Amino acid sequence: MAIAIRCLAATYYGGFHIRPHRHHWGQLIYAAAGVMRVRAGGMLWIVPPARAVWVPGGTEHEIHGLGDFAMRTLYFPTEMSGGLPGECCALDVTPLLRELALELVERCPIDATDDAGMRLSAVALDLIAQARVLPLQLPLPRDPRALRLADRLLADPASPAELPELARAAGASARTIQRLFLAETGLPFSRWRQRLRLLRGATMLGSGASATEAGLEAGYAGTSAFIAAFRKHFGVTPSRLG
Repeated sequence: MAIAIRCLAATYYGGFHIRPHRHHWGQLIYAAAGVMRVRAGGMLWIVPPARAVWVPGGTEHEIHGLGDFAMRTLYFPTEMSGGLPGECCALDVTPLLRELALELVERCPIDATDDAGMRLSAVALDLIAQARVLPLQLPLPRDPRALRLADRLLADPASPAELPELARAAGASARTIQRLFLAETGLPFSRWRQRLRLLRGATMLGSGASATEAGLEAGYAGTSAFIAAFRKHFGVTPSRLG
């Protein structure tokens, strides 16, 4: 029988890396527990628990675990996912979509003769298409020097190191780094760094941290400054995303 829907349920230890790969099928990667970091198409998504990333068929991507993490993945053939986004995006997962995803994982693999499974899959596809897109992405520079600096900050978003120090360690001047970040990410370096810190805060909130704890982990000295910056970027207060 022809398999119409494929699924994967897996739990990984902290730091586990799923190396760059691609599928012909579209893929919903749901963070059931823990935090994932997904790279695809020159972009990075930091995905807190109960959120997901949609990866269209044929898109190369890789996944890192920030600590232990569990993911539930649904794979849809291109003929079923034509109405879904043509580019990677982070999605809010409603309670109904979550329950459908978990149910489909339990039923998988689903073949075309499984009428109930196919109906559930159709509803899941409708919910994915309607899901709210979340601003959890961070564009990455391509230049090796700028990328070295970016990777250092990805490992420690709250680092107090100033740009001149970071630039020297990456083998470039501060002016060169500023030029590269603006040209290759579309963001001035200061805004790129702030977005990284806010994404780190979002992951902490998703893991159950308070706004105060998340702000400190993200490098903010005060909770009020973190909440104001968070609201400006995400459009909601930390309590709404946590």
